[in-house]
Amino acid sequence: MPHTPRPISKALRKLLRVVARPMKSDKGHGGIVINAYRGYGSQSEVFVMGRVFRQLRIGIPAPEGTLYRDIVDVFRRMLRWGVKHVEVTLELGGNRKRVTTDRDGYFDIHMKIEDALSVEQSWHTGTLDIVMHDARTVRGNVDIYIPPPSVDLVVISDIDDTVMHTGVANKLKMMYRLFFEKAHQRTAFPGVADFYQALFAGSDGQRRRPLLYVSRGPWSIYEVLEEFFQRNRIPVGPILFLREWGLTLQRPLPRKAEDHKLSLITQMLTLYDDLPFVLIGDSGQHDPETYARIVHNYPGRIRTIYIRNVNHDAERDEAIACLAREVEKDGCSLLLAADNASMAEHAYEKGLISEAGLRAVQKAFDNP
Repeated sequence: MPHTPRPISKALRKLLRVVARPMKSDKGHGGIVINAYRGYGSQSEVFVMGRVFRQLRIGIPAPEGTLYRDIVDVFRRMLRWGVKHVEVTLELGGNRKRVTTDRDGYFDIHMKIEDALSVEQSWHTGTLDIVMHDARTVRGNVDIYIPPPSVDLVVISDIDDTVMHTGVANKLKMMYRLFFEKAHQRTAFPGVADFYQALFAGSDGQRRRPLLYVSRGPWSIYEVLEEFFQRNRIPVGPILFLREWGLTLQRPLPRKAEDHKLSLITQMLTLYDDLPFVLIGDSGQHDPETYARIVHNYPGRIRTIYIRNVNHDAERDEAIACLAREVEKDGCSLLLAADNASMAEHAYEKGLISEAGLRAVQKAFDNP
């Protein structure tokens, strides 16, 4: 009987632990859970998304830390059931907002800030409550990023083929690349962590700029993607997906997601209406065209566009070069780059990052 190579067996167990981890907090008791994704906002308004769902309890002995328990928790996660039409209340400082979940248990909160929040911190913790029919209260927390007054720029980055090798929209492929490929800690593109850290810090190292990530992937891989960001030292920030889809009993097919990235970026431009933006994407999908459209619709708001060249096709390169000439008329530069080192050099020349930030990115290529 063939023996499974130890590295593969070890990676399989690691994958199971990550996928099962979100279920650990309820200690197998099951019940109603509020799962909130990192929020974002300004001193005048905040946005929070999340889901209320019911998860199964473990009815038979399954000791924590065992392979059997991890497998059970993975199945419990797959069988989560959204709780529809329940009221969710967000409290942040002295501010409150109540909304109702949709038919799949999702909620989307847009709350105006009337009681001012502290400007001494960027991350704020809000509380989320739901009161059940039997008067029980279920509570959860949510982290919300609000940039400091000194912020000078907003960065929005695609994830797929921009931060990491493609596969995030395919859950099995994404997990395979994250845990099974050689040098799995390098599944992020070389230098991406250092480049994004440099963009976060700015030219003086003190900017603490908002970094917002968009993806065509489903909300169901949110926790796995968080693990990926932490593993690769990529600065955390709100992650905005285009739709919910995947292996769920309530919704087995993807929701339509046309133009959703354009809508998300437009919303960010409205929220941070006094700040310029940097947009980062790749040449494989429609990022160059979408970003050029945004430049046209919001002249003067987009400072720079970085496009990772994943096609290496002369015809595609020329099409992007034409877009670069178009956006230049509106004062925006578009760089089609082979890697993060090229992007960092351009960013340093434009005064977007520090010299130390540039050297950190270059070092990642000197020591792959």
